Amino acid sequence: MDDAEERQVRLAGLMRAAQDGDKAAYRELLREILPLLRRVLRARLRFLQPADIEDLVQDTLLSVHAVRATYDPARPFLPWLMAIARNRVADNARRFGRRVVNEAALKSWMVTFSAAETNMISESYGDPEAMHAAIQGLPRGQREAVELVKLREMSLRQASEVSGMSVAALKVSVHRAMKTLRGVMVKGK
Repeated sequence: MDDAEERQVRLAGLMRAAQDGDKAAYRELLREILPLLRRVLRARLRFLQPADIEDLVQDTLLSVHAVRATYDPARPFLPWLMAIARNRVADNARRFGRRVVNEAALKSWMVTFSAAETNMISESYGDPEAMHAAIQGLPRGQREAVELVKLREMSLRQASEVSGMSVAALKVSVHRAMKTLRGVMVKGK
């Protein structure tokens, strides 16, 4: 038996033991396939940056972990592993393709504070007095919830401690208050 066949048998044995719950065998299997995956992916995907290769390696290891129960011990281990790696490469290529299609190149960068278009004043936010009056017109619980969560920017947990309301009640009150405020502000225009 040559080294490649011996390695194949050893890896299949480790995977079989890992499927039976042997944690030490699983650790050893991962220790052996990690450098192998890095080497194979680096050789096949020379155009990728080292960090991208490492992401693919980790993605493949996560997939191995997730589907380890599907390995058939009667079959060779390395083809199974390489099929998972190929699938992860294909998934990442599709994800990259979707991301590139949806990206738009900018001709110039807007810099906050130096370009007038980026410094829009409160015109888009409406009339502050009308908003204040609308908030004052809310029922007490909704008004308190909006003031704590939206105006004072407290977390739900903090607002719950201050108001004595449960987090769920705060969520409901904020939701209802915002719906009411949208209706009032739209009618007021």
